[in-house]
Amino acid sequence: MNAYLVLKKDTLLGVVIPVIFMVILTAFYSYDKLIWLAIFCTPFSIPLSEIVSGLPFNINMPTEPLLLGILIVFLISLIYKEGLGKEITRHPISKVIYFYLGWIFITSITSSLPLVSFKFFIARTWFIVIFFFILAYLFQQQKNIERFVWLYVIAFIPVIAYTIFRHLGYGLWDDQAAHFVMSPFFNDHTSYGAILAMYIPFLMGFSYYYKDNLKMRFWVWGVTALFFVAEILSYARAGWLSLFLVAGIWMIIRLKIKFKTILITFVSLLIIVFTFQQQILQKLEQNSQDSSANLMDHLSSMTNISTDASNLERINRWNCAIKLFSERPITGWGPGTYAMKYAPYQVASQRTIISTNSGDGGNAHSEYLGAMAETGIIGSLSFIAIIIVVLTIGIRAYSATDDKRLKTLLMSAFLGLITYYAHSVLNNFLDTDKASVPFWGFTAVIVAIDIYIKRQKNTRFEEQSGL
Repeated sequence: MNAYLVLKKDTLLGVVIPVIFMVILTAFYSYDKLIWLAIFCTPFSIPLSEIVSGLPFNINMPTEPLLLGILIVFLISLIYKEGLGKEITRHPISKVIYFYLGWIFITSITSSLPLVSFKFFIARTWFIVIFFFILAYLFQQQKNIERFVWLYVIAFIPVIAYTIFRHLGYGLWDDQAAHFVMSPFFNDHTSYGAILAMYIPFLMGFSYYYKDNLKMRFWVWGVTALFFVAEILSYARAGWLSLFLVAGIWMIIRLKIKFKTILITFVSLLIIVFTFQQQILQKLEQNSQDSSANLMDHLSSMTNISTDASNLERINRWNCAIKLFSERPITGWGPGTYAMKYAPYQVASQRTIISTNSGDGGNAHSEYLGAMAETGIIGSLSFIAIIIVVLTIGIRAYSATDDKRLKTLLMSAFLGLITYYAHSVLNNFLDTDKASVPFWGFTAVIVAIDIYIKRQKNTRFEEQSGL
C-alpha cells in the first residue's frame, strides 16, 4: 500500500512539474495565451475545498493560481517592456478605477480584519489588472473581443449541459433542485443566473454581427436558445428581472427616446412611489406567494416580503449592512469583512429559517450596501462612479460611430453590464472569478472601442487638415 502511494505521488509529480514549467515559460514569453486559458477555465473553476478538505484557506482552481502568476509576470514585464499605453492608463474609466482600488487599499489598512481585507484587495487587483487593463490592451485587435466572449461561452456550454442533466434527475421543473444542481461549478442558482444573463445580450448581438455568415448565425441562435433555457431553469428571479430591464433599455435606445423624457418619467415614478409608499408596502405585505415551480408564480414571489424566506433573509442582510455602515460610515469595517461581522447585528424579529449565527451562507446580497458596510460611503460611491462613467462613455461612443459592427459590440457589452448593475442591487458576486471576468472584461470592451473611435476621428481630422 505504501509503495503504491509513493508510486502514485511520484507519477503525479512527474506530470505536474513539467506542466508548471511549461506554464511559467508560456507566461514569460506569451502571457496573453495564459489569459485566454484562464478565461476558458473560469466556467469550470471549482473551490479547492471541493478537491481537498480541511485546508485553512480556499482558492478557485485552476483560475486563481493562473491569475496570480499572470499578474506577477505582467508586473515584471512592465520593468523591461513598454506599458499598456497612455490611452488606456489615462482613460476616464481607468482613473475612476484607480480611485476605487486606492480606497480599497486605504480601508484595508483601517480594517477590523486587515489580513482578510488585504487578501480581498489583492484578489480584486488581479481581477482588474488582468481582465480590465490587459484585456483593454488586447482588445485593440477587434478579433480578440470575439475570442474573449466565445472562450467563456464555449466553456460555459458543458456546465449548462451538466446542470440541466442533473436537474432532469430531480424533475426539470423542480425549483428547489434548481438551487444546487450547478454545484460545484457555481455556488448557487443566483450567481449562475447572473452570468447567463450577462452573456445573453452578447449572443443576441452576435446574431446580427455575423449576419453575412449563415452557418455562424445558426450556431449563435442555437447557443442563445440554450442560454435562455438555462436562464429559465435557473429560477434566478434577479436574472430574469435584469433581462426584462435590458429589453426595456434596448427599446428606449432603438426608439431614440430623449433623455429628458426618460428623466421626467423616472422622477414621476419616484414621486408616485414616495407619495403612496404606505399603500405599496401594505400591498407587498399581502403577497404570500412563495418560490414556486410555476414560472409566473415564481416571478410574482419577488415582491413577497411577508413569507418568502429568500426575500426576508435578503432584507435581514441589508439591515445588517446598514447597521454596520452606521457605526463606521467613512472607512467601513474593511473589504471582505461583512460575512465575519454581520451576524451579531441581526434582530430576532427579522431572522428567517435560513439565518445563521455563524455569519455564513452568503454576503450582503448587494454590491452597493456591501461596499457601504465594508468600505464606507466613499467606497460605495466610488463603485457607483465606475458605473456612471462606464454608462456615459458607452452611450457617447455608441453615438459617435456609424460602424455597425462596433455599435453591435458596444451595445452588447453595455447591455451585458446593465444586467449586472441591476442584479447587484440584490446580490454581489464580484469577489468571484465567474462574475469578474465578464464584468471587467465588458468594461474593457467599452474602453477599447472608445479609444478606437477617437483614433478614427483624429485620423480623419488629420487627413482633412492635410497634416
